[in-house]
Amino acid sequence: MLNSQVIAFIGAGKMATAIAGGMVKNGFKPENIRAFDVSHKAAAHFAKQTGAAIAASLEEAVKGATVVVLAVKPQYLHDAVAESSGMLSDKLLISILAGVKISSLYEITKCERIIRVMPNTPALICEGFAAYSYSANTSESDRNIVEHIFNSVGQCSHVQEKLMDAVTGLSGSGPAFVFEFIQALCDSGVYLGLPRDMAIKMAAQTVLGSAKMIIETGEHPCLLRDQVTSPGGTTIRGINALEQASFRGTVINAVVAAANRSTELGQDKK
Repeated sequence: MLNSQVIAFIGAGKMATAIAGGMVKNGFKPENIRAFDVSHKAAAHFAKQTGAAIAASLEEAVKGATVVVLAVKPQYLHDAVAESSGMLSDKLLISILAGVKISSLYEITKCERIIRVMPNTPALICEGFAAYSYSANTSESDRNIVEHIFNSVGQCSHVQEKLMDAVTGLSGSGPAFVFEFIQALCDSGVYLGLPRDMAIKMAAQTVLGSAKMIIETGEHPCLLRDQVTSPGGTTIRGINALEQASFRGTVINAVVAAANRSTELGQDKK
């Protein structure tokens, strides 16, 4: 079904490139993908990584496409679609813009079949997570297209639109918080005498392995934590230090702050 679609990307940055690249790796034909970006550098990288064509204009990219993926930054939305008035109304519109609601997308594009998606950067290595919500006029076939696209770069799940800012704060911004944690683990190892290259590998693999344990065992994180935590041992001493520093509260605050900023982005007016 997906191979019968012609997909145009408005915006050819890293996320658009990752999504299109995942599609190609999973059997989608590059000749049915095209992109437009005002940045010639981004467009050239998109073409090199995906084998897809680059359109000379937005109109050229959209013409004949059945699916349009909006992949620009939220603050550039109006500029990106200013010249597309009327051209998007009969398309399936997929938006990966943080914070921008389906109702706002409709007002700007007049497109009635809209699916809002929040992917994250691990999609670059096909380990992403994407959540999506959709307008009332979308069909099951439309939603299947979205699931096919985003399952090609990781996992995909439906959520109510009112939860999309929470998704943005947790899985959209979450990788940056994880990178900060890995950096902190690495620095602690260096402080204690480990070579930095070894400390980075050790920290990253520890996080990767721990995440896989949650996914593959299905166990609650607290249970897995307790399996590592012996009475009077080293781990409980470290957990006590985290608790004294309000580690969990700080992480919660970070996710909430990111989610709140997502809400603000959706309210920003040009």
